[in-house]
Amino acid sequence: MKDTLRITEIFYSLQGETRTLGLPTVFVRLTGCPLRCQYCDTAYAFAGGELMSLEAIVAKVASFNPRYVCVTGGEPLAQPNALPLLRLLCDAGYEVSLETSGAIDVTGVDPRVVKVLDLKTPGSAEVARNRYDNIALLNPHDQVKFVICSREDYDWAVSKLIEYRLAERAQDVLFSPSFSELDSRALADWIVSDNLPVRFQLQLHKILWQDEPGH
Repeated sequence: MKDTLRITEIFYSLQGETRTLGLPTVFVRLTGCPLRCQYCDTAYAFAGGELMSLEAIVAKVASFNPRYVCVTGGEPLAQPNALPLLRLLCDAGYEVSLETSGAIDVTGVDPRVVKVLDLKTPGSAEVARNRYDNIALLNPHDQVKFVICSREDYDWAVSKLIEYRLAERAQDVLFSPSFSELDSRALADWIVSDNLPVRFQLQLHKILWQDEPGH
């Protein structure tokens, strides 16, 4: 068991978010998450999954001959063996990103990995789970993401952007409207009006494939 992970799915698709938006990417979705964000679109990854050896996971990733690999969930870091998997993927020469809620310590994450740290807004219903100590562990190539549910969420995110000087700590700060909850045009207008040093993003995979698993 020590060299295994519980995996919900491994698939090849276009990256729907972050700085590598639109690039063909292999997604390794780990099972399990300690959070219950009210807008979660991957509740199917909370339980179940298949136990796979790290060797088998790396071999499956290699079968797609990718350049980019995204380790996601659920919350990948809820399984300790996510850390050696990240190292193995980096060793294989891929550009590796990690999508993490930020509720778990990221100290052990390989520095070659691009961490996408999702700070939970009040509208997520999990704002109390934010581990702000993780911000000091960001590398210059990392990214910080906010899913915005309302104007109140936007104002809160702006306050964190300023308080933690996130635009200086991370390569990109991403503001994304909660799908079907906040009008995307409104968020875009707020960002432009306030001249924020952030990247507005929509979830490409939801535009192309809605909520179909495997995309």
